[in-house]
Amino acid sequence: MSRNALYAIIAVLVVGGGVFAYQSYQAHEEKERSLQIQVGPNGVKVDPPSR
Repeated sequence: MSRNALYAIIAVLVVGGGVFAYQSYQAHEEKERSLQIQVGPNGVKVDPPSR
């Protein structure tokens, strides 16, 4: 396999890792902006979305 092919494979893996990290970050941010309601032994707790 040529050196250029190895560089291309490494570049694809790096870009794929970056895309995965960005999507994970976006999913985490969306979860943080959602309304959370918890029902427990102390009653009902409502956490409004943070801005």
